[in-house]
Amino acid sequence: MGALRLPSLSSIFASSSTAISSRSPSLFRRHCQLRLPIRRISAANFSAQSTAEKELAPGIEDPDVNQKSRVQDKDRVITPRSQDFNAWYLDVIAKAELADYGPVRGTMVIRPYGYAIWEAIQEYLNVKFKETGHSNMYFPQFIPYSFIEKEASHVEGFSPELALVTIGGGKELEEKLVVRPTSETIVNHMFTQWIHSYRDLPLMINQWANVTRWEMRTKPFIRTLEFLWQEGHTAHATLVEAEKEALQMIDLYTKFAYEQAAIPVIAGRKSRVETFAGASKTYTIEAMMGDRKALQAGTSHNLGQNFSRAFETQFTDENGQREHVWQTSWAISTRFVGGIIMTHGDDAGLMLPPRLAPVQVIIIPIWKKDDEKTGVLNAALSVKEVLQTAGIKVKIDDFEQRTPGWKFNFWEMKGVPLRLEIGPRDVSSGSVVASRRDVPGKQGKVFGISMEPSVLVPYVKDKLDEIQSSLLGLATSFRDSNIVDVSSYDELKEVISKGKWARGPWSASDKEELKVKEETGATIRCFPFDQPQGTKTCLMTGNLAEEVAIFAKSY
Repeated sequence: MGALRLPSLSSIFASSSTAISSRSPSLFRRHCQLRLPIRRISAANFSAQSTAEKELAPGIEDPDVNQKSRVQDKDRVITPRSQDFNAWYLDVIAKAELADYGPVRGTMVIRPYGYAIWEAIQEYLNVKFKETGHSNMYFPQFIPYSFIEKEASHVEGFSPELALVTIGGGKELEEKLVVRPTSETIVNHMFTQWIHSYRDLPLMINQWANVTRWEMRTKPFIRTLEFLWQEGHTAHATLVEAEKEALQMIDLYTKFAYEQAAIPVIAGRKSRVETFAGASKTYTIEAMMGDRKALQAGTSHNLGQNFSRAFETQFTDENGQREHVWQTSWAISTRFVGGIIMTHGDDAGLMLPPRLAPVQVIIIPIWKKDDEKTGVLNAALSVKEVLQTAGIKVKIDDFEQRTPGWKFNFWEMKGVPLRLEIGPRDVSSGSVVASRRDVPGKQGKVFGISMEPSVLVPYVKDKLDEIQSSLLGLATSFRDSNIVDVSSYDELKEVISKGKWARGPWSASDKEELKVKEETGATIRCFPFDQPQGTKTCLMTGNLAEEVAIFAKSY
């Protein structure tokens, strides 16, 4: 079965849409975790975590762990990726000033540079959502527990992760409240009041919000007790319209991943075991991280009539008949920031795709003598103004207490795609030196680029486009070289044991899918939309299989 066949970029980008919630509780995880207690929070005493507890936060490790094995440069040291991928990831987040640890175990504070990446994601998606007919609004974060109980599979899937408020204003609440884990239930409560006739459909909304899920094992950006996301919710008159919407939104997320994040995701359908609690179908985009684990980067759910029946969300159709609406929900979260770090980063730190970089160009003015300073700084300011006018996100680092070499390393670590250096000789020649983040050393450095706007602006724009394409190409090559076609369960186990992704025909039962997880640690990430032609034999049962599935260990 040859190499993975992805749809062409033109076919991907021709679709207008996108996807949802950053993860779907699997049947296996639901059964295993239902034994865990629900976490109760007092509104009067949402207590902060002690320093000692913070240091022991599960999954979020103290940056000083294993410090003795690192070079003793506390300001800049980053553990090599090949030595310890998890330590490297935490070092990059800390040293590049993306996030810090919150006072409550398992939470994080997103710092300005990290939040700026999220803002870039928001800016792109917000425009696309409105182009596809969705309007932004906001729902309360407190949800009555009785709402969660109305949809059986939904409450089963989320029970282990719920945070409950039982006390408010110093008194026991008559009904406990859930701190929003997702909004299908409260959305349906309101849809029931807003939808009466087919003329009210489709109803298509989105909200940018925070959610709370009481995770047992946490990792900054990837899995935290609280995270940021957008969640879209739509109601339609027919199943066909709902399915079209769910697919439209996963297509939009796919386009975003390729075009903006330079991440070559694989789009497809989740298995029954991995389907979102309460959904009829879940569609996903799966990304391969630098350690070859899979990251579910976004999902789109066709909810069918599961929630509308639970909440009696009905409308009168054109024939005067009362019908339940058909619904979708879809989301992408700050988890994507972690995906960008782990897809493109290297031993020097972050490597940001230019279209999402908070700073696309950093200008480093260099001088040794006082009489050189004014000319160099004036030239740097002039170059900055030219690039800013052209719509390029540019910054000057004129901080005099740090050496140029220190600045080079610092901005490389922060992943800025392009560096421009300006010294006295460059001022004399009216030129700059450019260094690409994705091409280290002298190979990525070009001298003598004219400061003339007619030359400099197109040069910088071209280089940023080249870097964007280069990052996508490198990530695609890495992904494709780590996906192996298998035809038997023994082959699948061998591939997974090597840390790679296995792709093979699958028509086995949910029970056999759970067996794979128990024995290998891998799950079905998706049944890709792009399927090979011809008859296939299930790798587990030997029966006829209509589809191939991708198996991998995941975050």
